[in-house]
Amino acid sequence: MRIFISADIEGVAGVVNAQQGTPGNPEYERARRLMTQEVNAAIAGAFDGGATYVLVNDSHGPMVNLIPEDMDPRAECIIGRPKPMNMTAGLDASFDAVFFTGYHSGAGRHGVLSHTVSGFAFQGIRINGIETAEATLYGAYAGSLGVPVALLTGDDRLAEQCHETFPGSVMVQVKTALGHRSARALSPEMARARIREGAAQAVRAIPGCTPYVIPPPCRLEVDLATVAMADLCGAVPGAERTGPRGIAFECPGITEAQQWIGVMATMCGTLR
Repeated sequence: MRIFISADIEGVAGVVNAQQGTPGNPEYERARRLMTQEVNAAIAGAFDGGATYVLVNDSHGPMVNLIPEDMDPRAECIIGRPKPMNMTAGLDASFDAVFFTGYHSGAGRHGVLSHTVSGFAFQGIRINGIETAEATLYGAYAGSLGVPVALLTGDDRLAEQCHETFPGSVMVQVKTALGHRSARALSPEMARARIREGAAQAVRAIPGCTPYVIPPPCRLEVDLATVAMADLCGAVPGAERTGPRGIAFECPGITEAQQWIGVMATMCGTLR
C-alpha cells in the first residue's frame, strides 16, 4: 500500500499569519516544526493503517520547510523547487492514495490564509468553471492518474470547500477559522493525535475512495491581482485576455492547466 503525502503549512494547527509561512523569522521556525510534526503524524498513521511505503512532497512556498532530520525515517521526502507538477511532484499511478496535510481553502474564500497557488498573483482560478482550491487542482491531477485523495487536514473552510469533492475521504479539522489570520485551534499534541488516527482510518478506507476527475479538455481561467500581471501573462502565446485582470488558456488536460498556472505564478513574481 503506497501513500503520497503533499504537505502544506497554512492549514497546520497553530499557524495563522503570513509571517509563519515566510522564512527568516522565529515564527517561521516554529511553524515549520509544527508542520513537520503533523506530517510525521500522518506518516505514522499511514503505517498504522497498513501502508508499506510513504513519499512526502514538501509543498509550501520555497518547498524546503520540512526538517529532514526530524522526519519519520520510514518515509522518503521530496524537497526544493522548481519541480515537475509542483505540489504533487513524485506522484504517479503506482500510488494507492494521496494525503493533503496542512491544506487550506481557495482564493477569495473565508479561511485561514486562504489562497490558490499564489496569494500574490491569483484572486481566483477556475477549471471548466469549477472554482478551485489547491486541493481541487492537485486532487484532480491525482484523479487523472487514477489515484484518489483519502485524507485532508486543515481548517473548517477547507472541509467546507473540498471534503465532498473526494468521496470516501477522511477530513481531520485541526482549527476553526475566525478570519483570514485568526483561528481557534486544537493544541499541537491533540492535532497530531487526530491526524494519526485519521490517517490510519484513511488507509483502511481507500477501497471506498473515488478518484476526482475534471474531464478534459480543460479551460483554465484566472483572475490576476493587477492589470499589469494580466498584461504580462496575456503576452504568452495562446493566452486569451478575458478582462482587465482576466486570462484564459485552452488546455488538453489538467496537467497542462497546472503547468500554465505555475508559469503565470512565476512570471507575476517578477512584478513584486
